[in-house]
Amino acid sequence: MIILAIVLIIVLTIAIVWLIDKFVPKKMKPLIHLVLWAIIIFLSYTTFMSVYEEIKFNKLKVERYKKVIDRLIDVRDSELAYKEVHGQYTASFDSLIKFVENGKVPITQRRDTLILDEERTRAFGGVETFMTKTLIDTLSFYSVKDSIFNGSDRYKTMMNVGVGKEGAKFVLKAGKLEDISVFEASVEKAVILDDQEKYLIEKENQVVSVDGVNGSRLTVGSMEEVFTKGNWPKSYTTKE
Repeated sequence: MIILAIVLIIVLTIAIVWLIDKFVPKKMKPLIHLVLWAIIIFLSYTTFMSVYEEIKFNKLKVERYKKVIDRLIDVRDSELAYKEVHGQYTASFDSLIKFVENGKVPITQRRDTLILDEERTRAFGGVETFMTKTLIDTLSFYSVKDSIFNGSDRYKTMMNVGVGKEGAKFVLKAGKLEDISVFEASVEKAVILDDQEKYLIEKENQVVSVDGVNGSRLTVGSMEEVFTKGNWPKSYTTKE
């Protein structure tokens, strides 16, 4: 649209100059030229500002997205640790924060061992028959808070979006998809870019690009498929 506007301005300018030269009396030309220059300056300024505003918007967008994505990664990592202990994800930030505060995840070791298969031994008239059984030994435990957050207390506010609309929080969901636990944490782009021009936000919501965040939300996980990654390219995160 910007390129089309520039082309249109150039064509109109050429047409106006031709019309002035062709039909306007010589006495009127200086005044017409002055008005024309004023129009050209105004249109040039308007065109420049439209381009500059979009450049500023894109820079601000990337900065805010990076901050939000870092928080979504914290949520994702906390959810994965929660599931390792509880066998499922949680849709409650209160439960997730308490778990990070006090939770310990076991460090386990799997090993196979032979044991007597009593049922088959009886079936074969006392001939000893063995079977392989996998045992899981708990070696030790690690602190979720220390492991994921390195002693930082930022987990206490990981439900907050942190930029854009004041007081905004992530939407956290959890459930089952064909008996498999799934979760999703998300926030609308319009919330992150709340103080920006509406037409720029609407344009951003329509993005379909390998280098951009597609769709109208920033999301990690999914309620529609078994997926624990985010919908952003790697260039947007400092953690992965």
